[in-house]
Amino acid sequence: MNKKLVLMFGVFLVLSLVLVSAQDSAINKDSNEVKVVMFYGQGCPHCAALQSLFERLERDNNGLEVAEYEVYFNESNRELLNKVASAYGHEVEGVPTIFIGDEVIVGYNNEIAEDIVSEINQCKSSKCVDPLEKIKNGDGGIVKKLTIPAVISAAAVDAINPCAFAVLIILLTTILATKKRKRALLSGLAFSLSIFISYFLMGIGLYSAIQASGLTRSFYIFVAVLAILVGLFNLKDYFWYGKWFVMEVPLRWRPRMKMLIKGVTSVPGAFLVGFLVSLFLLPCTSGPYIVILGLLSNVATQNYATFLLIIYNFIFILPMIIITLAVYFGFTTTEKAEEWRKRKLKVLHLIAGLIILILGIGMIVALIFGWI
Repeated sequence: MNKKLVLMFGVFLVLSLVLVSAQDSAINKDSNEVKVVMFYGQGCPHCAALQSLFERLERDNNGLEVAEYEVYFNESNRELLNKVASAYGHEVEGVPTIFIGDEVIVGYNNEIAEDIVSEINQCKSSKCVDPLEKIKNGDGGIVKKLTIPAVISAAAVDAINPCAFAVLIILLTTILATKKRKRALLSGLAFSLSIFISYFLMGIGLYSAIQASGLTRSFYIFVAVLAILVGLFNLKDYFWYGKWFVMEVPLRWRPRMKMLIKGVTSVPGAFLVGFLVSLFLLPCTSGPYIVILGLLSNVATQNYATFLLIIYNFIFILPMIIITLAVYFGFTTTEKAEEWRKRKLKVLHLIAGLIILILGIGMIVALIFGWI
């Protein structure tokens, strides 16, 4: 049975890599195409200066395509501007207005010219959506609509991770042994805040690194396959828990982690330990996080990605806050919480496996149909 399961995973991995590689090859010929939509007014001096810039850029950049629409004397173009702006969640401010990928740029000066060139280069390295496609798919396009549910689903998977629960329960048990319930409350909240900050900073750092490398699409393909494998490995923990490996903190790390947590005697100590413990948690919590970072790196601007990472990490620590408050107000005890965690261990892996597997398959589908 062991050999058959390993063989199944190996075959699935190879097939997945072949699939995404073939899809990537099929669309790479178009990867340098950058489509820009510009709305301008006849007689507008800033618009004329911008048109001159685009003329130079089109000569220097093969694959750059600028669609221009005059709005002063063309009512249908004004309606189109309203539709595109609405799809971007942006109010019409005037002309010139440029839509590039997920960015809206209004006006023109030297600084804006630099921003435009930067956005064009960004879209050359990672395929950007055609702005006019957004009005076909509705507000923000198909992928952007799916991004928030994907972030929430992956964060929920991360939040119910059994090892994250175990760490918090050990901490609260240690603090409660001192018979100081208020200290236990503040320590639990400080620990949760520390985990939030450390994971958020890690996410921002990795997202920025992916964006700077220009490998957003390649990383997306990698995490699409990774999501499917993480999902399958979690399903393995449901059917054959403890065999080969577990999607939790490695067993050899656990004694050291417990010693670290049990040394906490104060609220500041709980906050500082949260940063250290986050490193122990990475093997069992990084899967969904990396998957979401791969998705965001290919479909989200930095501001939008930052907003979604805040949502993700808040959902991630929410069960920690709930357990802390429940123990403080006497709704449960750490013993009962740990008993529940052990009883539902395999079910939690099942839920996590199914959600991440579906997310990975959805990412592959997005690749196949050209939504990414």
